[in-house]
Amino acid sequence: MKQGTSPQAILRQSISFAPTFDAWREAVRPLLSAAAHPATIDLADTASGVSDSLFAFSARNSVSESTPVHVPRSFIERAKIVACHRSADRWNLLYRILFRLQSDRNLMKLDVDDDIAEFRRLEHQVKRDLHKMHAFVRFRKVEDETGVHYIAWYEPAHHVLALAAPFFAERFAIMQWAILTPDASVNWDPDEKRLTFGTGVPRERAPVTDDFEALWRTYYSSIFNPARTNLHAMRSEMPVRYWKNLPEIDSLPRLLTEAEGRVEAMLARQPKVTAASFLPSERSLPILQQSIHTCQGCELYRCATQPVFGAGPSTARMMFVGEQPGDEEDRAGKPFIGPAGRLLDTLLAEAEIDRSSVYVTNAVKHFKFTERGKRRLHENPRASEIFACRPWLLAELEAVHPELVVCLGATASKSLFGPNFGLMRDRGKILSSPYAERVIATLHPSAILRATDPERAAQMRSMLVADLRLASATLGAKA
Repeated sequence: MKQGTSPQAILRQSISFAPTFDAWREAVRPLLSAAAHPATIDLADTASGVSDSLFAFSARNSVSESTPVHVPRSFIERAKIVACHRSADRWNLLYRILFRLQSDRNLMKLDVDDDIAEFRRLEHQVKRDLHKMHAFVRFRKVEDETGVHYIAWYEPAHHVLALAAPFFAERFAIMQWAILTPDASVNWDPDEKRLTFGTGVPRERAPVTDDFEALWRTYYSSIFNPARTNLHAMRSEMPVRYWKNLPEIDSLPRLLTEAEGRVEAMLARQPKVTAASFLPSERSLPILQQSIHTCQGCELYRCATQPVFGAGPSTARMMFVGEQPGDEEDRAGKPFIGPAGRLLDTLLAEAEIDRSSVYVTNAVKHFKFTERGKRRLHENPRASEIFACRPWLLAELEAVHPELVVCLGATASKSLFGPNFGLMRDRGKILSSPYAERVIATLHPSAILRATDPERAAQMRSMLVADLRLASATLGAKA
């Protein structure tokens, strides 16, 4: 660019090319070599509806006619992924970053840079779409005069077919298959071990069903784990737009309806040596606290330092039930003394609840963790472990007989309401459980500590304090 001439003052030259990364690379190579400023160039592929003509780049707009080019290999590999995005501006973004890399080789590390942030956003969306394609492609069996082959029709959000095809070639290497999408298609020849790409195909030309679908529904039903049912996660990971290609969707309503009953049946088949076998006949708090050290009702006792029983007055009108002890609680043998417990103390004071007047305990009495070096990282207890420890919690409820129970977090709530309880749906309400007449479910303090967004953390804190004040008001007096 001539000195004193701003990029905005130069007429932008439109350059079009085939809609592939290699074609873009060929188009921008002379531009980059001539140091053509991104503001002077408008890049678009022919699939965007632009003219197929390729305007010759004018060297008069360059800094020099032969500038050494720096193209990091890491950029090329990531740019190939971004090039699969449907954003019409992706080609200009890639060239803009490549141009800037010539003078700033650390540019890709600057996450706060607008171009890099957009690059990472497009890269993430393409990778997520690729993951979805791996998960949701369903082949249908087709027999004709050429033999048996398998065909799948799929509609990806981005141009990820070329990225996804090697995955299916490796997984279904001995099958002859084809994947059809509106933009392109790919065929796998198992004899020649070769992928062949072709044009897009409309949905109407793909098979709708086959004889295997009934077998697949039966298989899916048999591997469906009702104890891990999470509707929010299912909707997030399996959006509605994918449903039309998934035969198992027809079975989901029935499976969800049966989930709770199946969980109870699964738990009923567990070995009969449960926590109830270790409960003493006398249900006073001192006797319970002494007896819990003998409990082997689930496998968690094997790794934990010790069980952590509840603490507080036996006459407490309010009982707080958390999830499980953490690292500090496990070592000391006392509940709610770690970071979450200290935050709970602060929030109780803010809600004008005297901590010394309430009883605090956990739904699960042993610390479940994963070791990473010298650190012990919290691991969520399974439904079977929550169920196994429930007799101890019920014994505490019987001994204290509180007027109100406050469940802190999903695990405590599921212990009293069952595995399908929705915490965010029913938090902040006066509820009734088979095990306690009045229950309020709310957030666990640890959820606030784990929040990475300060605004979200402040919102969660306000929600928890509001629920604590509701608990206090429900008793008709300050606890």
